[in-house]
Amino acid sequence: MSCPIGVFDSGYGGLTILKDIVKEMPEYDYIYLGDNARTPYGTRSFDVVYKYTREAVLKLFGMGCKLVILACNTASAKALRTIQQVDLPRIDSQRRVLGVIRPSVEAVADFTGNGHIGILATSGTVASESYLLEIAKIHSERGFLVTQQACPMWVPIVENNEMNSPGAAFFVQKYIDTILQADPQIDTLVLACTHYPLLRSVIDRFKG
Repeated sequence: MSCPIGVFDSGYGGLTILKDIVKEMPEYDYIYLGDNARTPYGTRSFDVVYKYTREAVLKLFGMGCKLVILACNTASAKALRTIQQVDLPRIDSQRRVLGVIRPSVEAVADFTGNGHIGILATSGTVASESYLLEIAKIHSERGFLVTQQACPMWVPIVENNEMNSPGAAFFVQKYIDTILQADPQIDTLVLACTHYPLLRSVIDRFKG
């Protein structure tokens, strides 16, 4: 019997990632760990996010997972590199921890027509500039113009199951309007947090 694959997120949002992973690889067993007690991660420091993420990874390793996927963009931005380069060689070099930022960046070229890309993310992911760095690295020849927008209210809205509330509509419109004012030519918006797809129906109303 193969080892289960661990999937970690700062709350419920990573279930959107888990659903797609299971669809693509139904032959595996999965363990999902959502840190609802300490969500949101987006406003926390690099050190705190690293500490919490490392604890979760070790927990999943202890439950038999050889591979852990950080479904959380903030954890991927603030903790993944240190865990891969510092912790894994000391813990077990045969285990793997992967993030979600690089696959998202690799796919963005398939969607944009004019190279104007908007990143909607937590404050922590925006501050890390991980998307800017990865896009510049992977798509250096394309000259993409990337605009970032922090959306700090979106995760609390999702975690409190208020996606259909007037408050959700207000804050979705606020952040969408801000990023489109910064670059009206944006033709592709990246929902760079696993919670954000749960607001997709509201986002679609305001993205133009």
